[in-house]
Amino acid sequence: MSSNGIPQVLRFLRSLNGGMTQEQLAQRLSVSTSLIAKFETGRQIPMPDTADNIDQVFSSAPLVKELAENARKSIPPDWFRALPELEQEASAIRRYECQIIPGLLQTEAYARAILHSGLLTPAKADEYLALRMTRQAAVFEREEPPVCQFIIDEDGLRRGDPVIMREQLEHIAEMSTRSRVLVQVTPVSAGLHPGQSGPFMLASMAETGGTVGYVDDQLEGRLVTDPKRVAALEQAWQALSGVALPRDQSRDMILKLVKEL
Repeated sequence: MSSNGIPQVLRFLRSLNGGMTQEQLAQRLSVSTSLIAKFETGRQIPMPDTADNIDQVFSSAPLVKELAENARKSIPPDWFRALPELEQEASAIRRYECQIIPGLLQTEAYARAILHSGLLTPAKADEYLALRMTRQAAVFEREEPPVCQFIIDEDGLRRGDPVIMREQLEHIAEMSTRSRVLVQVTPVSAGLHPGQSGPFMLASMAETGGTVGYVDDQLEGRLVTDPKRVAALEQAWQALSGVALPRDQSRDMILKLVKEL
């Protein structure tokens, strides 16, 4: 259960407004009912615009918006907050992962398993889970989503609980059909390549026209803004693109792995 107060407040506000249902609130906000359910179970934090719209519906400004802002501030350290900010401002995102599924493509069950298998306390893992789901909504559900390219090592697609991985792989296959999403797989047969040094992201920024890098490890992540270091990540990406399978072949491999589970 979330400790940010948003679930309790939303249920209370609905009860004050003639027992408004989740479905009715979703219609007023032009969002899905499942998204409202995630807000009320603490699995996702409303984005600023959505929180503001909720306050308008209930004439509760700035209650929900402030709760959402405080929730986002309290969850991650500074270096982690930089990641969703990059994703929200980017016109294009390129992400490489060698051991796990990229965060933006993770199902809730997979993300929960990953977060609870690390160094986080159970409570902190649940908070990070809510943030991860919010990150996905901020990228894929906005009016003009960025172009997203993902390269994933085959090993990362094979690691995990079979039940969770079946749902996860099916989700990736579905996402790969979107016009602004490209998913490619680097097969084991590709041999050694630059990506084995670790995961990274490149974000093309709409306002500045520049590119910013982001790399992470066991303990933390960090922004890469030095032009020479960004250029090195660009070279690594180009090398990975050269050994990764094309879109259709990558999707075929993913669906083949689903059948093997």
